[in-house]
Amino acid sequence: MPKATDDRSTDILPDPVANVRRALTEAGARDTVTVLTDKVPTAAAAAAALGCDVAAITNSLVFELDGAPLLILASGAAKVDVRLVASQLGGGKIRRAAPDFVLHHTGQEVGGVAPVGHPERIKTLLDESLKNHDLLWAGAGDHNSMFSITYQDLQRITAAKEMPVR
Repeated sequence: MPKATDDRSTDILPDPVANVRRALTEAGARDTVTVLTDKVPTAAAAAAALGCDVAAITNSLVFELDGAPLLILASGAAKVDVRLVASQLGGGKIRRAAPDFVLHHTGQEVGGVAPVGHPERIKTLLDESLKNHDLLWAGAGDHNSMFSITYQDLQRITAAKEMPVR
């Protein structure tokens, strides 16, 4: 298992990770940010590094919905069905956002996007299948950082709309 640092100082963290840590604590969530020595840009890599089920990894996937960002928090074991999501939202065209669009709206690079810590609130959907796990892991702003959280706290701090996404 890769080594992790447990320094709680935001002074040594990259800005996107410090923003995530700040957003978590300001929302009343525990600061569980873990910085791994190896990059974990995929759900499979994160699950292997953390020793958890890939389905407990919460991918923060940014889509473009009629020109606006849409953040879908999906299980690492799921492939988002954009047609299903669009129909549940009442229509509109959903497509995967380009990396520069993601960076502009989240302040974070693809592969390290977190559910929180963005410059402005983004409309967010939460994959209901994540309820099946006592503890979830999500990206914390870069390719080396993750944080743990319960489904209930994740829904609370993101104000995400719960729905099936696959």
